[in-house]
Amino acid sequence: MNGTLALVGAGEFLPAMEDCDRMLLDRSGERRVAILPTASAPDGEGVPQRWADQGVAHFERLGAQAVGVLALTRDDCNASSFVEMVAESSLVYFSGGKPDYLLRTLVDTPLWEAVLQVRQRGGVVAGCSARAMVMGAFVPNFGVRPRRIGWKGWLSGLGLVPDWAIMPHFDEIPELLVRVALRPPRAAHGLLGIDRDTALVGEDGTWRVCGRGRVSLVRGMRAQRYRENEWVPLG
Repeated sequence: MNGTLALVGAGEFLPAMEDCDRMLLDRSGERRVAILPTASAPDGEGVPQRWADQGVAHFERLGAQAVGVLALTRDDCNASSFVEMVAESSLVYFSGGKPDYLLRTLVDTPLWEAVLQVRQRGGVVAGCSARAMVMGAFVPNFGVRPRRIGWKGWLSGLGLVPDWAIMPHFDEIPELLVRVALRPPRAAHGLLGIDRDTALVGEDGTWRVCGRGRVSLVRGMRAQRYRENEWVPLG
């Protein structure tokens, strides 16, 4: 891939991410943004539209041309109208929601192929929260049961960040719980934790922190921390 990949821990479309988003717009070149709230479809009627509207307003304030792409079902992700909207963009931004739903809806669709082509021709693909999670090789799979959430192992992610399991909101979760309860598969290098208001931005095989929080590489009980403008050796 020739373009840029941005993994955002949380805080999409808020003032704290403006500097990072300006940098992503500069890298995108043509500054045409497609906002995809697909992962929030299970959260209820009207929620995806609110995310799309918030994203469009945010990027227009930064001087971009932005459009909301309400591809919320698998049929939508096969629809030529939505695929064309993505294909015409230079920055594709996925907001947060449910990672398992996003995987089921997006994988092996023309819309996903259009996203990959945006990046291949030098554009930017960004994902926040759930969308950042699915870009890794492994995604936590939680099954909701009455009165509790059951742990059901790991799903295969989209693999844009090979060998890592990505954990957004990392500063909002007790780290000991993450280390004990979410041990990634043996095939993984470890957990890649990204704090709120923070992005890990990759281009040409190199990764750098953008934002006010930290990126953590967690292997077993050991963790390496990286802050803004530091390079992160994902290997």
